[in-house]
Amino acid sequence: MEPSMLAAYEEAAVRAAREAGRLIREQYGRVGYETKSNPHDMVTAVDRASEETIARILTDAFPGIPFLGEEGVAGRQGAAVPGDRPPESLPELWVVDPIDGTMNFVYGVPFSSVSIALVRHGEPVVGVIYDPYRDEVFTARKGEGAWLNGKPIRVRPAPSLADALVATGFPVDDAARRPLLAGVHALAAQTRNLRSMGSAALHMAYVACGRLNLFYELFLNPWDIAAGALMVREAGGMVTDTLGRPYTLATRHPVASCGDPVHTEAIRVIRDAGGTGF
Repeated sequence: MEPSMLAAYEEAAVRAAREAGRLIREQYGRVGYETKSNPHDMVTAVDRASEETIARILTDAFPGIPFLGEEGVAGRQGAAVPGDRPPESLPELWVVDPIDGTMNFVYGVPFSSVSIALVRHGEPVVGVIYDPYRDEVFTARKGEGAWLNGKPIRVRPAPSLADALVATGFPVDDAARRPLLAGVHALAAQTRNLRSMGSAALHMAYVACGRLNLFYELFLNPWDIAAGALMVREAGGMVTDTLGRPYTLATRHPVASCGDPVHTEAIRVIRDAGGTGF
């Protein structure tokens, strides 16, 4: 794919993310919500409206590319992916999280984001993460780099795990939190400090631009991390699962970092603590 075509996809995704971000800014902290799988798993009318807005803009720009979105485009989970084909088999696919950090959005905490990735045969080639509260647009194109508001970004190296600022998030399912907490407890004793701010996509963008050295979480979905995984790699970092296997669209337990030695050390600590999720 020519760079000009990647840039065209990126431009459309940025327009869609900004328009969805406008809805988020107008409504955050003032909306009602429903729950999905359990009381911790929230969804709002703005999630759905944001995803519909993104779908409309991207479909107008590039007709025929299917969607994999958290709300399933207009609330039909997975409905936009044709038949029973696995997402990684599709030539092109938009992977969309209309509000990553819905609980923050509902409570009025200004830390959530819009995440959009274009995936080709299972591999992200364009990524956009938009923070509507700070008007920060993180972008990446495969083989071309990563940017924050148009300026190139790179990960921040750390000489060891002990020098690393690490972020995590917490699964909505109580049982899924147990291995995560085991891993986090072990990391807490061997890192500079921990953060948990409530948006996996923004955590990964922050690794890419050097605000964090490592992000680790369990039981995420493709729309949470597809854009961020590309961004971290294009900024010079590493993304694997908790067993050290390279990121794919099927990865649910990501570790994203500034690279070695931090990455390998973190995976060892997580594995030894039983925090892999496997």
